[in-house]
Amino acid sequence: MKKKTSAGLALVVILGAGAAYYYWQEERPAPVAPPVPVVAPPPPAPAAAAPAIRHPIQAAPASTAAAAPPLPTLAKSDAAMLGELAAWFGERPLATLFYSDRIITRIVATIDNLPRPMAPVGMMPVKPAPGAFITAAGSDGPVISPDNWARYAPYVALAQAVDAKKLVDFYVRFYPLFQQAYEELGYPKGYFNDRLIETIDDLLAAPEISDPIKLVQPKVLYQFADPKLEALSAGQKIMIRMGAANAAKVKAKLAEIRALVVARTGRR
Repeated sequence: MKKKTSAGLALVVILGAGAAYYYWQEERPAPVAPPVPVVAPPPPAPAAAAPAIRHPIQAAPASTAAAAPPLPTLAKSDAAMLGELAAWFGERPLATLFYSDRIITRIVATIDNLPRPMAPVGMMPVKPAPGAFITAAGSDGPVISPDNWARYAPYVALAQAVDAKKLVDFYVRFYPLFQQAYEELGYPKGYFNDRLIETIDDLLAAPEISDPIKLVQPKVLYQFADPKLEALSAGQKIMIRMGAANAAKVKAKLAEIRALVVARTGRR
């Protein structure tokens, strides 16, 4: 298995889940598009209505907003994000676990991709778990070794230690930058908080799989032997790969954060 390199509110989603992804992701060459014939452009399509916002983030009261320092621009937000993360975890874990550039953009791109079939590793904000992916010999082929779960324990412990209320307060204050990054990602009419809730719900719905988890190795990299598991979203497969005990801890923190975020929207 190839070795590859993988916070605001998305910290728990990515600390718990992203760290488990790198030793499974397969590089696929970009498809070569056939020549495009020259044709007359079609008439412009009618403008599509913006989708209804399901989980609107409520702005902070004017008195609170006035007391808070002004937000940086998205392009200059890394220093503020790194300062907040260092306050939560300390300088050494920060340098060990996180990439220090385009943090909000990395978070937004990863959150958007986790419910999809693949989540590109190049945009994840969290560095990979150390060591090599560990397998064991099962009765009829390789399985994920229980020794593998320990590699992700430090990430999960940090996710558990996060003060969920402070994390959500920070996310809400910085929400305009998350929204801007989402629009620049290619969703000018989308609403990032709706996508965040969708992603959390997808991760919470990940099936709980008992050991041993059987694998196949059709080429260089491993896959789940069960086609139903292999067909799950990238995020749900990540939850399975980190082990049932780690996944349960991450799900508990995600559920706590989801409730706090939804409470700030006035919706369910």
